[in-house]
Amino acid sequence: MAIWVAGLSTCSVNMNLASTPDVKLAGVSAPSSEIGRKTRIARFGMFEADLDARELRKQGRRIRLQDQPFAVLAILLEHPGIVIPREDIRQKLWSADTFVDFDHSLNTAVNKIRETLGDSAGSPRFVETIARRGYRFVCDVNWAESPAPPQAVVSQSNIPAPELPTVRRGLTRSLFALIQIMYLAFYIEALFHWRGVEQVSWSDANSPLILIVVLITAGVGIPVRFYLLSAAGFDYALLGGKFRKIFIPLLVLDELWAIAPYLILGGIGFGAAFAATAALLYVPFAERTLVRMAYPRE
Repeated sequence: MAIWVAGLSTCSVNMNLASTPDVKLAGVSAPSSEIGRKTRIARFGMFEADLDARELRKQGRRIRLQDQPFAVLAILLEHPGIVIPREDIRQKLWSADTFVDFDHSLNTAVNKIRETLGDSAGSPRFVETIARRGYRFVCDVNWAESPAPPQAVVSQSNIPAPELPTVRRGLTRSLFALIQIMYLAFYIEALFHWRGVEQVSWSDANSPLILIVVLITAGVGIPVRFYLLSAAGFDYALLGGKFRKIFIPLLVLDELWAIAPYLILGGIGFGAAFAATAALLYVPFAERTLVRMAYPRE
């Protein structure tokens, strides 16, 4: 298999690989130091994997990946675009006398790889599952061989910290979904009690303006929130781009609903209404941050 020495490139997924045959791993080596004093670095998308140092980095910053998932990732990286049978991975990583639930262990390792790379099984950008066969790495991989730096610790300290922390995607998606549920509760509650909206203590009871604004924004917000909730629930790969396009109008909608606590000022008091409004003013920006963490740009 040819090895290309090139710089970091964007991930290009080859979707025309359906007929690719399986490959046997008899001649595949696990991460080793066979290049002597040089390190083998596989670069894909915004990531790079140092197979000899067993390190995975994202934009120069090291991210944690346990030994077993890293070993599976290394095997896939050495054969991009080729289906690696599950049985071959088992023979490579688990000896015959090892008593372990292989299917569970391999599934856990692949899920950990996807979680670390921000990938998903439904819309794979890196690791694709081939039903009843195995796995295939679908992103372009560029290889580089470079001498191991003698002062790696010093150079690592000069790498700027990333803008956002690396966290579990499941957590960020869950928090994003909870925000959508919160807004849905606001909208539905307002629609169920729409007659009481125009009777709030601080508004002109003869003016239908507040009621009209509440009904229109709730009518617009409900389908938008259901869309965002379902997209996060099904891990829609394009959610990040879609959200960035609608963020400004969504921000306006959310800022209008930030004053919703004042509609029940008589029941909760000014202090509670002010505190709730202050928190709601921040929520749209928290949504944007959560989306950027779960669906980063490449």
